[in-house]
Amino acid sequence: MVALADGSDMGGSLRNPASFCNVAGLRPTPGRVAAPSAVAAWYTLGVAGPMARTAGDLALMMSVISGYDPAVPLTVTDDGSAFARPLDPDVTGLRVAWSADLGGLPVDPATAAVTGTAPAVFEKLGARVEPVELDLSAAEDAFRIYRAWYYALSYGELPQEELGENVRWNVARGREVTAADLARAERLRSGLFARMSAFWDEYDVLIAPVSQVPPFPVEQPYVTEVAGRVMPDYLAWMRSAYWISVLHAPAASVPCGFTPGGLPVGVQIVGRPYADLEVLRVAAAFERATGHAARRPPVLDAPVPGGPGGADGVSG
Repeated sequence: MVALADGSDMGGSLRNPASFCNVAGLRPTPGRVAAPSAVAAWYTLGVAGPMARTAGDLALMMSVISGYDPAVPLTVTDDGSAFARPLDPDVTGLRVAWSADLGGLPVDPATAAVTGTAPAVFEKLGARVEPVELDLSAAEDAFRIYRAWYYALSYGELPQEELGENVRWNVARGREVTAADLARAERLRSGLFARMSAFWDEYDVLIAPVSQVPPFPVEQPYVTEVAGRVMPDYLAWMRSAYWISVLHAPAASVPCGFTPGGLPVGVQIVGRPYADLEVLRVAAAFERATGHAARRPPVLDAPVPGGPGGADGVSG
């Protein structure tokens, strides 16, 4: 509905909506886009970033919103001028790591079929693509501990009866976090960062599914089962996004294709920390090669009762 939009991403809130809506979204490297906070200034799991119709438009917005801010302790020192230049679509020789499931995560077959087409696109563009076996499982506890702690820190002093059910649940989990929990989270995240540093010596980008499922009905609060596996809570279906959040790395969602029912599916392009411009360049190359971003959903002739376009939505 708009050409450019800004938002935040802790567990996938820029990437999942982009994947579900056939647009592009970027989770920047923490500190690339300043997000001042008087409560959690050193917190890096949540970042600010853009969504747009194309990777080029993401870069345009990044040229404005990224850069140094003295009010942010972990801010980058450069400005955003590099993002204003046209994105080079040549990815010849690019070293691409491909993971279909980020180390054993369940992925809906329809999503897997679409994202499974991405490696061939990069090979046709002249990139060197290699399937990789990843173990990002350390991100699970690290993300959940830090996230819970953040919710208690940010919302724990507010009247809980005025907060939504999910926020109250997160605050309660945060109040259970101990010093030993935080020590374990820091150890897990630091070890994962060290292992990924070695990974980035071998590869330029990692490609993987953004979401483990295609878009689901708007009336459904969250996904309860993925590829036959029951999800333990409302967060678990987003692991393919929030495990990446722990890596301190830029990650883009770019349109990858459509399910047989016409639902959009995005592919996630992850780069080494601070290689945000490289990630956008690779996203632009993929976008131009496939043309998926130019496809628009059909406009419904009549509202569907009880569904999107009905009494609670807009036709189309």
